Amino acid sequence: MTEPAFSPDVLDRLRHEIEVHIETRPTADAPPHRTIIWVVVDAQDRVLVRSYRGATARWYREAMSGTPVALVVEAEVVPVAVEPARDEDRIRACSVELERKYAGDPATPAMVRDEVLDTTLELHPA
Repeated sequence: MTEPAFSPDVLDRLRHEIEVHIETRPTADAPPHRTIIWVVVDAQDRVLVRSYRGATARWYREAMSGTPVALVVEAEVVPVAVEPARDEDRIRACSVELERKYAGDPATPAMVRDEVLDTTLELHPA
């Protein structure tokens, strides 16, 4: 069975939008809050994110808790499921795309530090 894919339009916007919001919540019935994150799309159309603050970042903890998660791309709310990217292929792909998309941004080195690589997530349509 093939996993659902993001629409070409959403993928294109994620490739080009510099700042995207992630919407998370501490519990399923709590109101959501939004945080700006960097999102990349690799050559296999995998949507990848990483926490530069590591596993202690609020959005990351809440995304990993199993509560509803969404990306806010421009004005569109796109529900997503999160999958930890524990394999070297996705971790490397995320780093490569972060360095490409955000080249020259002074925050980029913080996104590719060894200490945060294990917070790489792949997002899937929910």
